[in-house]
Amino acid sequence: MPSLLVLFNHSMTDRQLRDARENLGVSRIVTPPASIRTLWSSIPADADALEPVLAPVRQWIDTTAVLGDHVLVQGDFGATYLMVNHCLERGLVPVYATTRRRAAEELLPDGTVRLTHTFEHRRFRRYGL
Repeated sequence: MPSLLVLFNHSMTDRQLRDARENLGVSRIVTPPASIRTLWSSIPADADALEPVLAPVRQWIDTTAVLGDHVLVQGDFGATYLMVNHCLERGLVPVYATTRRRAAEELLPDGTVRLTHTFEHRRFRRYGL
């Protein structure tokens, strides 16, 4: 059974974990080491090129994943694009989480509006399908 490597800026919810096991058929969830999680969650906005910045992420994937593993890739748009391509080139299955979004507005006494967003996991979807 394949594994699911996680490149994601949030902790996975119980529903996402269950969905990964039931619908992606993964047997284990693999989170990156702290250094990779920190890098992935704070891609430098001022970097001219992301390829050198992402070298440790690519190395982690290359040394951890085996052919057919899934990789949950969500984050900075440019970094996500590069890592999805990297995964596809290596025979991995990049996926992303889809959500149902709900918004609620509340008019506050001072005339401002508080907007609250609620996200509910729906499913994982392969990139490119």
